[in-house]
Amino acid sequence: MPTPRRRRDAGPPQTGPGEKEVLLGFLGYLRDAVVAKTDGVPEPQIRTPGVDSGTNLLGLIKHLTQVERYWLLEHPVTDWAATFHPTADERAEQLLDAYRQTNAAANEAIATCTDLTAPGPRPGGRRAAPAWRWTLTHMIEETGRHAGHADILRELIDGATGR
Repeated sequence: MPTPRRRRDAGPPQTGPGEKEVLLGFLGYLRDAVVAKTDGVPEPQIRTPGVDSGTNLLGLIKHLTQVERYWLLEHPVTDWAATFHPTADERAEQLLDAYRQTNAAANEAIATCTDLTAPGPRPGGRRAAPAWRWTLTHMIEETGRHAGHADILRELIDGATGR
């Protein structure tokens, strides 16, 4: 068995001084960390559950894509549990491309924000739109939480650590 890859952790991102720049910088940093955890992981390990709940790397990517579409692009989600489970015909590159494209579209939506206290996108089915500040903070929290899950899953797969 090859020696596990031990990468040094990356420090926090360099951002501009404005609050929106800091929020977007940390969101991008966490997005990149999640994607990096999939680098070099072959089928079927990328979709193999690492814990009893069924959580797997590819499922995290699929879920985070739906989270951003919901909160930043106003796409409805009818079954949140299903967003964690890639289907047999969904391939890693397909889901990773969808995540990257969603990130780009979300960044375009975020670019329209000129006031973090203003209402942001109104997620499908919700009565009121939360403020941009809340939405961006939630995206950082959600992505960071799942980045931690991805760290553990990747270490379980092949011992690779670090960002």
